Amino acid sequence: MQLKAQFVDIPNRKIYPVLLTLSNSTILKIEPIAPEVGLPYLMPGFIDAHVHVESSMLVPSEFARLAVVHGTVATISDPHEIANVCGMAGVDYMIENGKQVPFKFYFGAPSCVPATPFETAGGEINVAAIEELMSRKEIHYLAEMMNWPGTVNQDPVVMEKIRISQKYGKPIDGHAPGLQGELAEKYVKAGPSTDHECFTYEEALGKIKLGMKIAIREGSAAKNFDALIDLMDDYSDMLFFCSDDKHPDSLAVSHINELAARAIAKGKDLFDVLKVACINPISHYSMEVGQLRKGDPADFILVKNLENFEVLATYINGEKVAENGKTLIPRVENKLINNFNTSLKKPADFRIPAKGTKVRVIEALDGQLITPETSGEILIQDGFAESNPAADILKITVVNRYEDAIPAVAFIKNFGLKSGAIASSVGHDSHNIIAVGVDDESICRAVNLLIQAKGGVSAVFGEKEEILPLPVGGIMSAEDGYEVAAAYTRIDQLSKKMGSKLGSPFMTLSFMALLVIPDLKLSDKGLFSGQRFEFEEVFI
Repeated sequence: MQLKAQFVDIPNRKIYPVLLTLSNSTILKIEPIAPEVGLPYLMPGFIDAHVHVESSMLVPSEFARLAVVHGTVATISDPHEIANVCGMAGVDYMIENGKQVPFKFYFGAPSCVPATPFETAGGEINVAAIEELMSRKEIHYLAEMMNWPGTVNQDPVVMEKIRISQKYGKPIDGHAPGLQGELAEKYVKAGPSTDHECFTYEEALGKIKLGMKIAIREGSAAKNFDALIDLMDDYSDMLFFCSDDKHPDSLAVSHINELAARAIAKGKDLFDVLKVACINPISHYSMEVGQLRKGDPADFILVKNLENFEVLATYINGEKVAENGKTLIPRVENKLINNFNTSLKKPADFRIPAKGTKVRVIEALDGQLITPETSGEILIQDGFAESNPAADILKITVVNRYEDAIPAVAFIKNFGLKSGAIASSVGHDSHNIIAVGVDDESICRAVNLLIQAKGGVSAVFGEKEEILPLPVGGIMSAEDGYEVAAAYTRIDQLSKKMGSKLGSPFMTLSFMALLVIPDLKLSDKGLFSGQRFEFEEVFI
């Protein structure tokens, strides 16, 4: 196969017309030719340098079908979410499902499953499992080491997982939000070599100076692009782009191509942008992904321009997998895997006896994973604590989905619901059921919709009930990715009709049990401070 294009030569920082010749799945020649009018631009494909595929609510084969349309050819994928639900069987599922399609998934070994002892998870990846995973060629790195206290304090289990990864010569991903100074130095010295959790320019710069690579993250909930993009001016060799968590409606619209376009719009150098978007992850993770060199795998994209990177075609191993906004990857058969074992609930299960009107309140911030602790006044009815919608203080609950247990209930603000409830069994990290609502009956109905379906996202608004079933692990669908995206858009729009002003209410909801991100969160065992690493009382 041969094609003519304007070659974007990133290492030599040049653009010139070429004839590209492929031999099966490999690049045979790249030969300069005379200029021609109207040639597309030829460049390496985009790489998402840190993503939980599960957060797209799609199995890997469906994620790939959508991602290639935007020029993505590979991902650094942490199967942490399905591992928390199904353990090693979940990791195996992701690898095998991903193998069914022409896409380059680079999976890691989840390092922190369960993420903390302060919540109930469905699976465990212990030291012996890390050894078994690291010995496999399908596992390319130790996924984000979220237990930074254990890392800086040399916890024996944490350090053994790191030692095993180093023995196999595989990199270690970090996860250390807000960590700076001496603690950051100890963390980096222990082994983690990347971080995607930097909130500020100063934090990221400090970690870069310690030798860390920084992934600039822009997902459906956590957005750090604007805070970090100016690092590219001086440190383009030390940066990646990543989405971390991207819901299906977002993935249907764009992927890493959007970050590249935004960087260009900010005035960043084209070749620096493409080095970050397409090249840097390859060397760090030893990826067998082509960089448009003779002898490389034929992984590349054709784009209409170098401003918004409109993708005309995507090739992986010489196979055209997307063209003009349409995926060419066929759907494949997908089996189901799950771990869901709890009984239907009653409205009374979500009551909490009032011990006063003043309570600790989780403050949800749009576009951020951090949740400051604040306080507020709730209403009391018949001796029980109730939501105070006028002050935007609503009930939040986390329901153990692995066994029957009393739901944990607390209060949250900024969801903005005026009536009804929303719920999700996508609840990082352990994926118990999380719901926010105005009244106990609505919360109960939203939760029971998920229990009956064994996973999904739901909304209850008056008599109206909506659910997007997610029967794979209670966190993914095996249905057509575009249909899932459309269904998710409908339920997202309903949540906004209910009053939510959040950009992505369900994505924000999914992080309200993420105990490793400060500060106040809720697990199935109770209200928890991520700064003090201890449980808190709801009432002040």
